Amino acid sequence: MTSGKLRKKEGFHGQKAIVIPRKILVQKEAGSKLLSSLFITDIGYYPKAKFHYRERPNGADQHILIYCVEGKGWARICKKEYDIRPGDFFIVPASCEHIYSADETDPWTIYWVHFKGITSDEIVELFLDQLNGNKSFVHYTDERTRMFNNIYSHLEKGYGTENLWFANTSFGSYLASFLARESPTETTKKNNIIGSSIEFMTKHTDQLLTVEEIAQSVNLSVSHFTALFKKKTGYSPIEYYNHLKVQKACQYLMFTDLRVKEISYKLGINDPYYFSRMFTKLMGMSPNIYREKKKQ
Repeated sequence: MTSGKLRKKEGFHGQKAIVIPRKILVQKEAGSKLLSSLFITDIGYYPKAKFHYRERPNGADQHILIYCVEGKGWARICKKEYDIRPGDFFIVPASCEHIYSADETDPWTIYWVHFKGITSDEIVELFLDQLNGNKSFVHYTDERTRMFNNIYSHLEKGYGTENLWFANTSFGSYLASFLARESPTETTKKNNIIGSSIEFMTKHTDQLLTVEEIAQSVNLSVSHFTALFKKKTGYSPIEYYNHLKVQKACQYLMFTDLRVKEISYKLGINDPYYFSRMFTKLMGMSPNIYREKKKQ
């Protein structure tokens, strides 16, 4: 723990920070639903922040994100303790008692943001659920640093609605980057697997593929493929496959004179009534009504 005589809240060589005047935040938040959704109140960068220490027994009014890129530190958040190393980040929910500090011998370099907004509580809950705690790790990317610097530079230009809108909209993407915690290589590999499987489905909308056949096309077990596919797309493979069939059916209905029965056969579905029910469920109208509306 940092010595009491050497504790510093700020004042580090090369630091930069912006605290947006609270009066401006109140005015902008009250006048714009867009800006009130998610907005930055304070933002900064502390390089090699020796003796950095903050203690808030009653928590802060805002949620806090701190991202360590070099050095070490520690944090105690709502009575849970965490060691912080390069690549680690942690979330401090608003009103949560906390202490955090740089390591004395190898002080951290951190990017930090305080934020509020109508959606901020839900976002923080999502983080805590995904992380199963307050801390996690992300692989460093230049893009994340560029995003932070871009946000910071826009706030430096002033607090006009356009600058605040750009900074806070970009901040949503910046936050989201911390939920994608896989390495770029792992992400690319998994995206390629999902992309290949979707391409395989698209080429075979005229058949009735099984999940086993789709999984086999990317050399994965059914259980592994199904879990990965649903995590990436939000749908099971067969649900997604049916969406592709209906998408193809829409093209037939718009650009050909094929009867519904013929379209069903072209999609590998031998029961036209089943096809019509599936189409109606996904599109909210029958194939015939869809065709009529598109001709109007």
